[in-house]
Amino acid sequence: MKITQEEIAAEYANAVNGVQAGVVGQTGSAKFAGYSAAEVELVPEGVAQTSFGCGNPVAFSEVLPGQTVLDLGCGAGMDLILAARKVGATGKVIGVDMTPEMLTLARQNIARSGLTNVEVRQGKIEALPIESGSVDWVISNCVINLSPDKQTVFNEIARVLKTGGQMLVSDIVADNLPLWVRRSGLLTVACAGGAISEQAYLSGLSQAGFTHHEVIAREYYDAEQMASVALGVLPAFMANRKLTKQLFARLAKPITTKLWSARIYARKS
Repeated sequence: MKITQEEIAAEYANAVNGVQAGVVGQTGSAKFAGYSAAEVELVPEGVAQTSFGCGNPVAFSEVLPGQTVLDLGCGAGMDLILAARKVGATGKVIGVDMTPEMLTLARQNIARSGLTNVEVRQGKIEALPIESGSVDWVISNCVINLSPDKQTVFNEIARVLKTGGQMLVSDIVADNLPLWVRRSGLLTVACAGGAISEQAYLSGLSQAGFTHHEVIAREYYDAEQMASVALGVLPAFMANRKLTKQLFARLAKPITTKLWSARIYARKS
């Protein structure tokens, strides 16, 4: 069953509301995504629990003071806050997300951080509400895989970057996934169903005009970790059942070698 962007946005809104109310299985993935304890300490309490990423693009970027950073699918704002501390008072960070609930939470978290160099805008990553040639860095954390039109996303990234601008995203990629995974709405929300291969990712960046692009790191997950991500989008009364956990772990085991997190870099000439 295919799932629309509107349904994906609704699921993430439910996830945020559920985490805040303590009624869903998802408890955030900051530690799972590679954020250090020091980085978690830099954000207000509770922000890490609403981070649904698969990596830490800010930590591995070479963002400099005074630069402008754009975060695609900024969510509750964890990467926005970390990037804002890197660019400093003379820099600027912009977040784009299609989910109103996420944007509301991001604005609250930014205000709690005391930062004045961050703004968030509602929009889709296929039609960024950003001026062409205006940003130094594009970052994203497990979001592009959710797009039904990834080539348009790559084109948009190229459009908004300055000459010499750079992209660093963490995203889920896949190779030879079973059809049942591809067709699962639940696993699309959990960043599996819509994942493409590394080759397709790099090919899309080439078509967008990037002459330099590469996969700079990979992280593979075991069956228990993969199952925990899928369980995270279920209500707690289902996710916490022993039989549900066993079933998801069994289903995850055959795809552990077919799905992974990749850190992908590109530079605009």
